[in-house]
Amino acid sequence: MAKKWSAWWAAHKPTKRRLIQVYAALLYNAHIKGFIKGDIYVGPTKNICVPGFNCYSCPGAIGACPLGALQNALASADKRAPWYVLGILMLYGLTLGRTICGWICPLGLIQELFHKLPTPKLPKGRVTHALSYLKYILIGLFVVGIPLAYSVQRFPVPGFCKYICPAGTFEGAMGLLANPANTEKLSILNILFTRKFIIMVGILTACVFCYRAFCRFLCPLGAIYGLFARLSVLGVKVEASRCTDCGRCVAACKMDIRRVGDHECIHCGECIGVCPTKAISMKAGKIVLMENETGKPDGQPDAGRAAKRRLRSLLAWAVALAVLAGVIWFVNRDTSAEPVAVTQAEATPEPEDDTPVGKEIGMRCPDFTVPLYGAEGGTYTLGEHQGKVRVLNFWATWCTPCVAELPHFERVQAEYGDRVEILAIHSDMITDDVQAFIDAEGLVLTFAQDETGDVIKSLGGSTQLPMTVIIDQQGKIVYNRVGSMNDETLRTLIDPLM
Repeated sequence: MAKKWSAWWAAHKPTKRRLIQVYAALLYNAHIKGFIKGDIYVGPTKNICVPGFNCYSCPGAIGACPLGALQNALASADKRAPWYVLGILMLYGLTLGRTICGWICPLGLIQELFHKLPTPKLPKGRVTHALSYLKYILIGLFVVGIPLAYSVQRFPVPGFCKYICPAGTFEGAMGLLANPANTEKLSILNILFTRKFIIMVGILTACVFCYRAFCRFLCPLGAIYGLFARLSVLGVKVEASRCTDCGRCVAACKMDIRRVGDHECIHCGECIGVCPTKAISMKAGKIVLMENETGKPDGQPDAGRAAKRRLRSLLAWAVALAVLAGVIWFVNRDTSAEPVAVTQAEATPEPEDDTPVGKEIGMRCPDFTVPLYGAEGGTYTLGEHQGKVRVLNFWATWCTPCVAELPHFERVQAEYGDRVEILAIHSDMITDDVQAFIDAEGLVLTFAQDETGDVIKSLGGSTQLPMTVIIDQQGKIVYNRVGSMNDETLRTLIDPLM
């Protein structure tokens, strides 16, 4: 029995590359509390772009997706050049190149797992090679063209993320909606989600029959990293003096490469073992990271060198696991005990009312003070406006549904006048000049900023926008929900309070 299990493990044990792929997926998505609470991490590491394809909106994501960050930066290109994101992409491209695709991209891992399903497989050929250039068209149209085109109209639209990205649907939307805490957010879904869901199912189905279908035909990030194929420090290298051009490496590769290390190569290293002259190895500059197991050209194993390599590998994994544990602790630590600045409104004595303060319907809305936009400036304190129906609209310039619904709030404000007070509170996540946006759109609502994000948190909200809260004349919450709003629904909610 022991021999049988030993043989099974030898045949099925995960490879070093598979372990690193799993490690990268865990590191990118270390926010465990996000999966439990159904919320998105918005801590300091979210300002850092991870190398691989990983949705910003995934409940576990602790960093930004470089492709999404690039689109967002291009959408604001009329205000500033996206030097930071371009610099990050160049840094990753020059150092790691498409090794990122083969070793540390969570979406690549998902595709490979789907491809393991036992079905007939589509071999590569001229058609698949021709289709591999489709991703370069998607860069021009969805990654660059749409964001720049809409930036002229001051609507930030990340084209690829919004219309195609399967990671956004699988990790972001489905990751959030799978949590029972987000059941009510199903009302936000529309035809756009349905289309993206169909696209996601189609891509994952294609991956079952065609190895890494998304990487090969659609991924703009892989196409960008492919531009650095000849320059990247880390990757699979061919020693020209040993190569006999036998073609075994190209034949064994599942990607649409014409030669090892070209723009379609993901540097997975599977070609290293099939080269009869041992001309292929994985290197970081001049440092050899992986080569044929027999090591030397004469076929004799170098036991001493193999032992040193195993020791270095164990030390590297020990450091990596320590880093992962530290990151998990940092992003999931309890910050509830951290001191919170008390505003003037919070220091004001509470009215004599035994109704509890909270986020639920029927509770008294927590008081707050927020700074106002506009030439006059000043602040808005909720508690100073008792006796009126108050509508809080949480929005952001980068949130397309938020921007689309602002005219509905303006119409309702004009209709009800002083009897209703609508306050549009911008998220603490700012990517544009909010005041310039307000002026350009000619908006006349009262606009404020949730500088720390504490206001929306006190009402049970997060980064999921838009969100509307309606408060009656006595300060009690009568409506609190994430989702798009229109003037007809607003009237239906406000009229009974008048």
